[in-house]
Amino acid sequence: MNDNTIEEGKTLATIAYLTIIGAVIALIMNSDKKNPFTAFHVRQGLGLCLTYMILGYFIGSFDNLMISSAFWIGFGILFIFGLIGAISGKTNEVPLLGPFYQKIFSNLGK
Repeated sequence: MNDNTIEEGKTLATIAYLTIIGAVIALIMNSDKKNPFTAFHVRQGLGLCLTYMILGYFIGSFDNLMISSAFWIGFGILFIFGLIGAISGKTNEVPLLGPFYQKIFSNLGK
């Protein structure tokens, strides 16, 4: 990726980490341009949002503040890691789950 591609995709890449709605908006807006930088971050943001919602459903059933806090802090760190990567123009996968998201959502943005 060249610097021009990264600069064009930074805004949508950043939006991709702002809730599930942001990821869907970035996905739809990137469908015309097909920016690979934005597509990378849409896959990461969408994967994080979906994993957060699915795991959050089960974590919520524990009704334990310690477990819930660890879950929130862990996913908060992952979202911040991805958001900082999008703002700084890097394509670093989020730890632990990033390669899985790139593989499972590989058809998005192509």
